[in-house]
Amino acid sequence: MQSDHLTVGDGDPELAARLSAGLDEVNFPATGTTAADQGRLSVKVVDGAGEIVGGLAAWTWGGLLGIEMLWVREDSRKDGWGSRILLAAEEEARRRGCDRAAVSSFTFQAPGFYQRHGYRETGRTLGIPGGAEDVHMFKELT
Repeated sequence: MQSDHLTVGDGDPELAARLSAGLDEVNFPATGTTAADQGRLSVKVVDGAGEIVGGLAAWTWGGLLGIEMLWVREDSRKDGWGSRILLAAEEEARRRGCDRAAVSSFTFQAPGFYQRHGYRETGRTLGIPGGAEDVHMFKELT
């Protein structure tokens, strides 16, 4: 007879895939969505030499744009790329049927940037290293 056992380790892609599938079994019926309602979204800017200036990685699901990362290299941060990248992602999200967006940003990163673009704070996670907080924000895209 085999007994259950618990293991702890580094990242496990097979486990992550199984957990995601298990959560989908709960999430889709609870939200009235399907796998067809979710997708990946990216925005990328490259310079003339083909080097990345900045970009955004996000997901869409059931009318929600979830921004995971937005970054612009330091020497290009005053050129307006952050705003153009964010606006391009929001426009693509609208094209996909999204009417709202969510993002979080550490207090030492760019919460003010998102707030200037119409995002409003909905909560904070305390305990980020260095005494920072993770600021959660939301915006209606309509």
